[in-house]
Amino acid sequence: MKAIEIRGDQLVWSDTPSPVLGDGEIRIEVRASAVNRADLAQRAGGYPPPPGASPIMGLECSGVVSEIAEDVSGFEIGDEVCALLAGGGYAEEVVAPAPQVVPVPAGLSFVEAAALPEVFATAYLNLYMEAALAPGERVLLHAGASGVGTAAIQLCRAFGNPVFVTAGADDKIERCVTLGASGGSNRHSGGFADRVENWTDGNGFDVILDPVGAGYLADNIRSLAIDGRLVLIGLMGGASAEVSLGLLMMKRLRVIGSTLRARPVVAKAAVMSALRDRVWPLIESGEIGPIIDEVIPIAETGRAHELIESNETFGKVVLKVD
Repeated sequence: MKAIEIRGDQLVWSDTPSPVLGDGEIRIEVRASAVNRADLAQRAGGYPPPPGASPIMGLECSGVVSEIAEDVSGFEIGDEVCALLAGGGYAEEVVAPAPQVVPVPAGLSFVEAAALPEVFATAYLNLYMEAALAPGERVLLHAGASGVGTAAIQLCRAFGNPVFVTAGADDKIERCVTLGASGGSNRHSGGFADRVENWTDGNGFDVILDPVGAGYLADNIRSLAIDGRLVLIGLMGGASAEVSLGLLMMKRLRVIGSTLRARPVVAKAAVMSALRDRVWPLIESGEIGPIIDEVIPIAETGRAHELIESNETFGKVVLKVD
């Protein structure tokens, strides 16, 4: 098979051995994958795959089932599926644990389906499982125009949670509002914390989903309501910061660190089961869906990475396998 290999500073679509099918796994002929910032971190040497995972980049894919381990039931050869992966998605074939594989939602193409697993799993896991977000609670999403951000906006709208965003451009804020956000703040036009009182009627946010980290920590703590929860899912703004422990105690705040990639299969299975039960019907009805900025041939993955690095995208960049 062919896959994307890292050769120095180049990404090359080249021949590589096909993965071996193991117990509990499904082989998928990949039709599309998608780019996540974690892929860029892995390429730079800062985010190695978990033990036992494919060294090939790619945390999600869509495609056709081509082989099924003997101990797996519920799938047939030829099924159209999408999958959450620990690696290996930038390739013509991938093997994935069966519990991380779900049907392509009815009516969606492979390109659209490839844009779903990682971002909707990340958004749902961290908002509704880790933070236990309840109907009516207010949410602040940083990087609202990202793949995770655009998925989270739609989930919040569908499940009755007023949501506000930060992003890097006014037009991105406008698009987030069109998608379902109640308002937003351009990070280049001043801090978000000063707007929280107006956004929340002086109460603060119940949940903040943050991929930035240290750079936003102090303002995040200020912006949370009593019993608020901050979920950290990235460190784009640094990994170390001081925090007011007194404020954490007085407001009874919880700071939750969260990653998805290295979780065991049983944990990922719970997320994917929740998506299939609660989110896939909303996708099939058209209430929510994948937000795709650009589709790029997988042989041009380097260009796709440059596009993500530019911070000019809105939603996902998908890699199409011909």
